Amino acid sequence: MPFYHSLGQIPRKRHIVFRRPDGGLYSEQLMGNEGFTGPSSLLYHIHPPTTIKSVRELRKLEWEIDPSAALRHRHFRTRALPKGGSPTLDRIPLLFNRDIAMLWVEPDKTDAHFYRNAQADEVVYVVEGAGTLESQFGDLAIKPGDYLVLPRGIMHRYRFTSAPKLLCFESRGYVRPPRRYLTEYGQIVEGAPYSERDFRRPTELVTHDEKGDFPIIVKQYNALTEMVLDHHPLDVVGWDGYFFPWAFNIHDFEPIVGKVHQPPPVHQTFQGDGFVICSFCPRPYDFHPQAVPAPYNHSNVDSDEVLFYASSEFMSRKGIEYGSITHHPDGLPHGPHPGRTEASIGAKETNELAVMMDSFRPLSVAKNALPAEDAEYYRSWIEAGDGFNPPTS
Repeated sequence: MPFYHSLGQIPRKRHIVFRRPDGGLYSEQLMGNEGFTGPSSLLYHIHPPTTIKSVRELRKLEWEIDPSAALRHRHFRTRALPKGGSPTLDRIPLLFNRDIAMLWVEPDKTDAHFYRNAQADEVVYVVEGAGTLESQFGDLAIKPGDYLVLPRGIMHRYRFTSAPKLLCFESRGYVRPPRRYLTEYGQIVEGAPYSERDFRRPTELVTHDEKGDFPIIVKQYNALTEMVLDHHPLDVVGWDGYFFPWAFNIHDFEPIVGKVHQPPPVHQTFQGDGFVICSFCPRPYDFHPQAVPAPYNHSNVDSDEVLFYASSEFMSRKGIEYGSITHHPDGLPHGPHPGRTEASIGAKETNELAVMMDSFRPLSVAKNALPAEDAEYYRSWIEAGDGFNPPTS
């Protein structure tokens, strides 16, 4: 996170005596990445965060790869994926490599446990649903269109008040704003498509002082482990630093437009190690009198392109729907569907909404995604009348 935040009670200096009302010491905990040199926060607990009563392995997470190695453009309809389960334990893997994974879940359960991903940062795009994200850093409101950014190791729990659909990204590296959006001092530059005012932080620190058995499920080593803590884990009385969960809403993204078509990097929202995430939002089209707003054909050289369609409109595509995911892999050119380039000329604006993830290493398709695949999608660039009629929905 690019700026400092604090909630609750903290001592005047770090690593000095800080006593509870009963005279005992609060337990200080440093949480951060890159050892002691990356972004971090200091938390002050009523009880030590280390008092674990029991440990058991729940299950291994073995993601199977589509056995077909045929290179082709692919399309998946999330409406055809299984529904239900936990927002943290029942995510369906769709695409993944060693840097980044994309998963989907439409949960119908509220977790009793707390959850910690110890092997990946998470970016959770809230397609639908509202509620609260609980964590040791305080409560963070959730609303549709949010990107919830959860650095690895942060324990949390979802409390939804309306039915959610979640597109989840798990990143081996630290998720952050693109470097070109930042000054050398870390402030977001003028001209970036958002500012610090658009980032929402936890606003209310809820502290529990309660003994008992409290399960925490941790993802690490590609497995889920249940640990039972002897006290309520949300026992933090104060914290400060740069490492905490935060939210950015896609509707606060400020699209960059130009006289002629602008390439996808203008839509970049986050970067990680080996991938970027972009937001395609409603915006005016290019204003040159002969501009062609639809994107030109292009080849993904050293990059796989994945688009999640958060609305049913997308200027260059036919045959997609709200909730579609397309995968255009490295090694193949792609571009507008037949008729879309001509139709875009003279258009003044688009109301499209989509989330794009470009990975810089090839992505594997998970077997779990295959039941939702539109197997004929790769043929959808053939003109109608040439032996193929592109689907309309």
